[in-house]
Amino acid sequence: MSNQYPDASVLVVGAGLAGLTTAVALGIYGIPTTVVERRPGVLPHPRADGFTPRTVEILRALGFPNTVIPEADPGFKLRRARVESLTGLWFEEVVWSQADEQQTVPAAEYSPYRGATTPQDVLEPVLLNRATALGVDFRLGHELVSFSQTGEGITAEIRGPFGQFVELRASYLVAADGHRSIIRDRLGIERSGYGQVNSISSLMFRAPSLDPYLRKGVTQFAIDQPDLKGFLIAYQDGRLVLHLPSQLAVNDEVHQSLAFKAIGTPDVDMEILGSSRWDMSALISEKFSSGRVFLVGDAAHSLPPNRGGYGANTGIADAHNLAWKLAHVLSGISSTALLDTYDAERRPVALLRHDQIFARTDYRTLQRDRGPDSGAGRTVIEDSAMEFGELYRSSGIVGASHCLPPAQRPDQWAGQPGTRAPHILIQRDGRIISSIDLFRGSWMFLARNPRWVNLLDQARSVIPFDALFVELVDPEHESLSFEKAFGVSSYGASLVRPDGYVAWRSSSMPGDVDCLISALKKVLCVS
Repeated sequence: MSNQYPDASVLVVGAGLAGLTTAVALGIYGIPTTVVERRPGVLPHPRADGFTPRTVEILRALGFPNTVIPEADPGFKLRRARVESLTGLWFEEVVWSQADEQQTVPAAEYSPYRGATTPQDVLEPVLLNRATALGVDFRLGHELVSFSQTGEGITAEIRGPFGQFVELRASYLVAADGHRSIIRDRLGIERSGYGQVNSISSLMFRAPSLDPYLRKGVTQFAIDQPDLKGFLIAYQDGRLVLHLPSQLAVNDEVHQSLAFKAIGTPDVDMEILGSSRWDMSALISEKFSSGRVFLVGDAAHSLPPNRGGYGANTGIADAHNLAWKLAHVLSGISSTALLDTYDAERRPVALLRHDQIFARTDYRTLQRDRGPDSGAGRTVIEDSAMEFGELYRSSGIVGASHCLPPAQRPDQWAGQPGTRAPHILIQRDGRIISSIDLFRGSWMFLARNPRWVNLLDQARSVIPFDALFVELVDPEHESLSFEKAFGVSSYGASLVRPDGYVAWRSSSMPGDVDCLISALKKVLCVS
């Protein structure tokens, strides 16, 4: 080795959305973190741009206000149409999500935030700048060559931009290096699932003369011609991307001619911005961790584009789940057993999302082609249940039985431990806010009755535990009360984790502190 970097508590490999979100969250906790990324900077391609309200909740919790990552306009709805070509025949507008048709409660009832339509190559620099400001050490243009792990930590060999080799030691390694993850392969972790769906070529371009065809509000177009099937996406910044099977778009020249065909006329002034090829696949890693190494994002699960926005949003949620657990263990608050809950909680979510993608219209025919045992007849779960109501079951959750369904709407769960804490309006410091805005990376103890303060203080004398007690007050005329939303009585309480998930609840006031101490030991994974 010609050099050695300063040691870090966590080494993150990969600076995509999952890696950057991990870095920001660890930076907020003050955990020394180094990010290694083989690219010299952000990939100039919009890629993901549909971020769900739940993802916006996470981004707000990480300190990104609406002025930095704006929500979509009120009433905005993602729309797509099946067309012969953009300027030609439009067949019909397609429902954005099949599950939306089954929705019985407006999604707005479940979150104070709307989704966002920020392109990925705009969002990534925002995350990178925030992480840098928090003290995260970025090594762009650096590539992981090899790594080893022992009971004491990780040793990684890194190749720099000029070919120099350096060594870096860390307590933990987060693999955010994409669906072709070298780290996952080196660990020998297999993947299962549908497999490769298709190989895709993407052409990015500008064509201002097409703006009149985009003013109807439709931004996604399924191109349906006898000899041309593709997908055209219009981004708010004026860029367009045409996705075609790679076997059709064999090179950029052919791709451009097919773009004219998808548009419906060659009489268009087109500025080519770039092209790329990528594999559309559906594969879930057999495990999300191995020793001191944790997989996040596409390294853990490769999910094809779909109307539920499962890909990038799932990776951001992985990072949000993992970061506070690493911080707790590194800070001595919890035992390493807490880290085992990452795989237990996040892998079932990825599996469920994989199955739901192929239960929905877009991909159902692919499953049907595989025969009667392919799972094509699975029940479609409502989008609000998939976004706000997926259930975590792990040793760090008290009361999440395996007989419970994998996902339900928040109003059906009513504060069930293992689910995201419900959104209700509360009165705090003279203002009316959402309960969601309480969950900003700390433990929150929610109760109506102030007698819980004494029990919590007694418990803290046994277990060093920093939780903010919030005495809930319903705003005047608010119909959804704390008791109804969280499934407790006026003497009950709910303990919410740093990631906004309910870890434990008590429907009533216990007779002594032992019940609370037992619950705290379980959710913190301490003996």
